[in-house]
Amino acid sequence: MALYQAGRYAEAEAEARSVAAARSEQRDDTYAPLALGIAALAAGAQGRHADAVTTYDALLPVFGRIFGAEQPQTLKLRSDRAQALSSLARYAECEAECAAVARVAARGTGPDMPLIATAARNGQVYALTALGRHPEAEALAREALAAHRVPDRFTLVLRLALVRSLNGQDRHEEALAEAERADELRRRLPQEQHRPEIGAVELAMATALHGLGRDAEARRLGRAAHDACRAAFGPDHRRTAEAEVLLDRIDGV
Repeated sequence: MALYQAGRYAEAEAEARSVAAARSEQRDDTYAPLALGIAALAAGAQGRHADAVTTYDALLPVFGRIFGAEQPQTLKLRSDRAQALSSLARYAECEAECAAVARVAARGTGPDMPLIATAARNGQVYALTALGRHPEAEALAREALAAHRVPDRFTLVLRLALVRSLNGQDRHEEALAEAERADELRRRLPQEQHRPEIGAVELAMATALHGLGRDAEARRLGRAAHDACRAAFGPDHRRTAEAEVLLDRIDGV
């Protein structure tokens, strides 16, 4: 996990799979499935979203049997899997699963449940935006932000989700203002907290600027987002692809 948080995704995946292989003969061992969960996260961070979903699919029944269907470990895995589905454009599945996880986590107890619910709500907002259901996405993002008032990575991703919903409604002035707030928050966070969102703030701002007709600024930020995402996650990551699409749109391709 330390390697993952440091952005060393290939090393994190290799180490996690090594741990899982070393313990594969121990039935109901907790370390092997947890390690494979990290491997799936790392695969997704390298843009191998289909590989990540395949690993999650294999892990789901194992987590349910070992940890229990409504325990934090299993709910987090379901949330991570659902958000990986969105990277494969399986948005309806992502939205439904994130909503289900959030409902279960909201009625659960323990310190991890609110964070799991917040993460799932973020995935749901992303999927709703991708499905073109922007007013629903905006309402859910604002509700989640009101419930989660800690200035951390979850607030950053929720604010970026709100920006997407506003851009989707052509409310670009509001979107730009929210993106600037997200940028201020990002600058205050430790690097390991905002590293998974590399390029996301620039992409959000560039989309709003393009909507306002400020294409020179939008192109500069869009290019910065693309280059940062390609360096951090590779050419196949969904955010790298989003930046490429935006640049093409700015240039009228």
